[in-house]
Amino acid sequence: VVRLVESGGALVQPGGSLTLSCEASGFIFSNFAMSWVRQAPGRKLEWVSGINNRGDSTDYEDFVKGRFTISRDDSKNTLYLHMTGLEVDDTAMYYCMKGVYNRGYFNTFGTQHERGQGTQVTVSA
Repeated sequence: VVRLVESGGALVQPGGSLTLSCEASGFIFSNFAMSWVRQAPGRKLEWVSGINNRGDSTDYEDFVKGRFTISRDDSKNTLYLHMTGLEVDDTAMYYCMKGVYNRGYFNTFGTQHERGQGTQVTVSA
């Protein structure tokens, strides 16, 4: 059974930093691209960032470029999202998603891919 467990969300002030983690099990983690997606209250799920299965190629949505960094540690079956320069608009539930690399694929097939239960990030003064 595929299991994705996100952690690391918190309440932070604007300009602050957080690192999210996603522990994966139930599948061969190193075989799959992974993404972070998020959903703010009243808004639809949106893709944030993706990394290929080898970890040597990453992609970011424009609104997080230069602020967020996605990475993976296949020895720990864990995906990370290091977030800096957090803004109020980054407030959302963040999910990791198996098998998705970029926005185009997510927009077409995202609903067919597993994601975890999420971790809440709240950016507020």
